[in-house]
Amino acid sequence: MGDVKSIMIVGVGGQGTLLASRVMGNVLMRQGYDVKLSEVHGMAQRGGSVVTYVKYGDHVYSPVIEKGEADLIVSFELCEAARYLPYLKKGGKIVVNDQKIPPMPVITGAAEYPEDIVERIRRLGVEVVCADALSLAEQAGSPKAVNIVLIGVLSQMTDIPLDAWEAALEQSVPPKFLELNRRAFRLGREIAVK
Repeated sequence: MGDVKSIMIVGVGGQGTLLASRVMGNVLMRQGYDVKLSEVHGMAQRGGSVVTYVKYGDHVYSPVIEKGEADLIVSFELCEAARYLPYLKKGGKIVVNDQKIPPMPVITGAAEYPEDIVERIRRLGVEVVCADALSLAEQAGSPKAVNIVLIGVLSQMTDIPLDAWEAALEQSVPPKFLELNRRAFRLGREIAVK
């Protein structure tokens, strides 16, 4: 089982986590990996938490990722990065969109949105790549392209060739949105990743 890698894609309903996982699954299968995807929905339609597990390797038996197992977490929203941090393995990395989408307890005034999330995670010794994915998505042509900007950031952290990512994008996105998504992907890919 040492050859299996685990990626969690976490976000809020309506942010496009499903499309992101589809692109991931597509590119990984093209590279010859055994890939398992699993979606876990909270109150997705009401802005609740949405999680997708992506596991790949020579032989993957279950898509489920337990606490402490994720090699990488891609978080579409700041609070979700903090919520799913316990799933990250020691030495794992987080890609996070610096967008704040207040959950229902914050909207109703029952709770406050936590401050300094990225700094707190970094203080724990976790490597964080933080991106203003919303601004980049808008620059690409649509605020809905945050998911593809983040996939662009993630693509740099793999040894998968650029043309394979672009082919997966082409296969996963409707033709009329392809150019916009290509722009979003490239903008994400240009973000500095250590």
